[in-house]
Amino acid sequence: MTERIDFETSPSRYRHWKLAFDGPVAQLIMDVDENAGLFEGYSLKLNSYDLGVDIELADAVQRLRFEHPEVKVVVLRSGKDRVFCAGANIRMLAGASHAHKVNFCKFTNETRNGMEDASASSGQKYLCAIRGTAAGGGYELALACDRIILADDGNSTVALPELPLLAVLPGTGGLTRVTDKRKVRRDLADAFCTVEEGVKGSRAVKWRLVDEVVPNSRFDAAARQAAEALAATSDRPGGAKGIVLTPLRRKFGADSVHYSSVKVDIDRPARRATVTIAGPEGPPPASADVLIDEGADAWTLRAARELDDAILHLRLNEREIGTLVFKTAGDAARVLAHDAFLEANRDHWLAREILLYWKRVLKRIDVTSRSLVALIEPASCFAGTLAEIAFACDRSFMLSGTFPGDNRPPAAMTLGPLNFGAYPMSNGLTRLDTRFLGEAHSVAAGRERIGQALDADQADEMGLVTSSCDHIDWEDEVRIFLEERTSFSADGLTGLEANLRFAGPETMETKIFGRLTAWQNWIFQRPSAAGADGALKRYGSGVKAAFDPERT
Repeated sequence: MTERIDFETSPSRYRHWKLAFDGPVAQLIMDVDENAGLFEGYSLKLNSYDLGVDIELADAVQRLRFEHPEVKVVVLRSGKDRVFCAGANIRMLAGASHAHKVNFCKFTNETRNGMEDASASSGQKYLCAIRGTAAGGGYELALACDRIILADDGNSTVALPELPLLAVLPGTGGLTRVTDKRKVRRDLADAFCTVEEGVKGSRAVKWRLVDEVVPNSRFDAAARQAAEALAATSDRPGGAKGIVLTPLRRKFGADSVHYSSVKVDIDRPARRATVTIAGPEGPPPASADVLIDEGADAWTLRAARELDDAILHLRLNEREIGTLVFKTAGDAARVLAHDAFLEANRDHWLAREILLYWKRVLKRIDVTSRSLVALIEPASCFAGTLAEIAFACDRSFMLSGTFPGDNRPPAAMTLGPLNFGAYPMSNGLTRLDTRFLGEAHSVAAGRERIGQALDADQADEMGLVTSSCDHIDWEDEVRIFLEERTSFSADGLTGLEANLRFAGPETMETKIFGRLTAWQNWIFQRPSAAGADGALKRYGSGVKAAFDPERT
C-alpha cells in the first residue's frame, strides 16, 4: 500500500501558504515550496500545485471561517515575483494514476466551492490580486473569488491553456465558471481557451475575465480599496472571538480508523467499509457562549470534522473500497436537540458556521464515487442532520422490529426542521425535494411528521427508505445487495450513481461535478492526453504530441 495521504494539517505545518491578518482583512499568500511535493518525481516550480498544496489551502479556508470570525475579506495573492500560479503541476499529473488525478480535481473543486460558500453564506469575501501569470488552475483559483484585479504591467495574464498544451480541459471548474459565473460570451471563451499565452490588460476586462486592471504603481492601493468595498458588504461579526480547530482525535489501524464519534471498519475481501457515526453523548450547549467555550469539542462540529476526514481518507487512500455502509448509534432525541440548538442560534456566527460545515460535508458524501447504503437498525439515530446521510445514499434498508434476543429499541427514523432547507444539495434542492421530485405532497407529508419516531413500516410507506424487512429476511436482503454491488463494474457504477443522485435543476455545481465525472474523467485517460505519446507525457520535451484524430 502506498503511503497514506493525510488531510489534516495546521498553519504551523504549512509549506506552501502564509496567512497575515489586519483587522477585517486577511492576506492568504501562495508561496509554494517547490521541493515539498506530496510525491517524488517533480518540483512545484512557478507556484504550481499538487494535492498537498490544496490540502493546506482547504485547511486555511476552514480556519479563516472558524478561527477568524472578524475577517470579512480574504485577499488572495502570490508570494513570488512575476508569477501568480502556474496551475496544477504537469509532471505530477503525468505521473499520477488516473484515480488520483480525478480525486485531486474533485477535492480541489470542493475547496473552490468552499471559498464561494464562505462568500455567499458566511459573509467572508474573497479578492484575488494577480501579479504575473495566472494559468490553468491558477486562474481557476482566481475564478473562485468574488473579484479579480489584474496588474497592467505587460507581464500579468490570465489563461486556461490546458487544451493547446496538454490535450485536456480545466479540471476544477474553469470552463463552467468562465461562462456561468463570469458570464463570458461563448465565442470569446472559445478564443480564450485556445490561446496558450492567455489574455492581459484591457482585453481581459472587456472579455469579463477580470474585473479591473491596474498599473503596478497603483496596484496595492487598488487592492486595499477593493478589499474595503467588499468588507462593507459583509455581515461578519467584527471583534468576535474565534475558536481553535484542535487536532482530530483519531487512531489508524490496518483495517480501521477510530475517531471520537466516527468509526470506520474496512472489509477488504468484500471491498466495503462501514462508517458508524455515534450520536451526541449529552445535551446541547446551554447557550451560544457555552458553544464558543466547547469550541471544536462540541459534538455537532466534532462529528462533522471527523466524518469529513473519514470520507476523504476513504476516497484517496482506499480506492478499491467500492461500497460505503453508513450506520448510526445513539439517542435520536439528543440529535434533534442539538439540531434545535443550532437552528435557534443560527444568527450566531459559530452556529451558522457549523450548519454550513454540515452542508459541505453532506455535499462531499453526495459526490463521492462510491456506492452508498444506509442500514437503519435498532438503537440507530438517523434523525435530523444524521437522517440526511441516509437520504444521500443510493439505497437504504430499515429493520422492522428487532433481532431475536436484542432488547434495544426498534429502528426508527425521525425528521427534523433541518431536513427541510438547511442542507441543500449541489442542485439547490434539499435531499427530500430531490428524492420526491414532482411529489410536493410527499415532502409536505414528511413535514407534518417532524419530531415523530417513524418505524420501518411508516418510513417505507412514506418513501423515506428503499425497503424494510424483518429479522428473518434482513441478513439475506442486505447480503444480496452488497454482493451484487461488488459484482458490477466500478466504472459503470460511478456513471450510474453520478447521474441518478442529482435529479432536478442544473446548477454551476452540478455541471462542474457532472462534467468532471463524465467527460473530464474520460479525456484524462485518452491516449491524446495520457498515452505514451500524449501531450501530458511529451510536455516540455520539444517533441509534438501525437493526437488521435477520431471524433467520438
